Amino acid sequence: MNLVFATNNPHKLREIRHLLGGGFTLLSLDDIGCSVDIPETQSTLQGNASEKAFFVYDNYNINCFADDTGLEIDALSGAPGVLSARYAGEDKSFEKNMQKVLVELSGTTNRNARFRTVISLIINGKEELFEGIVNGTILNKKKGEEGFGYDPIFQPEGYDMSFAQMTLEKKNSISHRGIAFRKLVEFLSKIY
Repeated sequence: MNLVFATNNPHKLREIRHLLGGGFTLLSLDDIGCSVDIPETQSTLQGNASEKAFFVYDNYNINCFADDTGLEIDALSGAPGVLSARYAGEDKSFEKNMQKVLVELSGTTNRNARFRTVISLIINGKEELFEGIVNGTILNKKKGEEGFGYDPIFQPEGYDMSFAQMTLEKKNSISHRGIAFRKLVEFLSKIY
């Protein structure tokens, strides 16, 4: 079965292809000829995931899913949250986003945070939602070279390393995205 993941982020595609396994051909937006910048105008992760998934389904008539992920930091009242990708500006710079968080948290002892992913799956026009959450803390400086986004400054609860210090397999086994996508894969395995 062909299934579109409404992203062109190669990091996300690699992570999800690794999780999805056989039985599905995972396509990117490029694969279906979608070159438009899909709107993300909602004020919640769920709203953005739904907006992206329905955009692809409505315009390309193909089953698809989309996700939205946010880093929610207690000391910043849940920011960057839904604005995580654009926290330091519209250029979506991982480096600038991390630096902004580190500057805003300098001198702060409460560094509790969580990553949250919401997935909207559209199959034959019907939506299913899946969520994954992982709690942790924001480090004082970057550690590690793997992953993307805020991975170098996020240390998941119960571990002494950042997401960026973990192998892809390890990160997928505990990450917010991994949790949400395992729920998606379990759902798909029941209907296909």
